[in-house]
Amino acid sequence: MAVPSNALKKWEKVREFALGLPGAVEEFPWGESVAKVNKKVFVFLGVDDGSHPLGVTVKLKEASAHAHALSCPGAAPAGYGLGKSGWVSIPLQEKGAPAAELLCDWVEESYRTIAPKRLTAELDGH
Repeated sequence: MAVPSNALKKWEKVREFALGLPGAVEEFPWGESVAKVNKKVFVFLGVDDGSHPLGVTVKLKEASAHAHALSCPGAAPAGYGLGKSGWVSIPLQEKGAPAAELLCDWVEESYRTIAPKRLTAELDGH
C-alpha cells in the first residue's frame, strides 16, 4: 500500500523535530522507530515502509491537549494499556489528520513529560 506523500511529509517533519530535541535518540525496538530520551520512549513513530498506516503515538498529560488529540480522525488511546497513562495514537493518513506543527507541539509535550529537568531546561534555553 502506497503511503500518501502528505502523510509521509508530516511523519518526516515530526521525526526530525523529535530527534532534534536535547538528548533524543532514535531506536528500533520491535522493528519500529521510537524517539527516546534518557532511555525512555517519548514518541512511537512506527514504520514508514507502508506495511502499517503512518501514525505517531505521544504521551499527553495535559487534559485539553489529550482531548484534542483524541478528537482527531481515527485517533485512539494507545494499545497495550498505554492509553491509561495518557498515550494517544494519532493516524496521519486519515482525512483531516492534524498538521505537522500541531503534532510537533504534542511531541514536545510528550518529551517534557518524560525528559529529565536538565534537558527540558536546555530546551527552554536556560
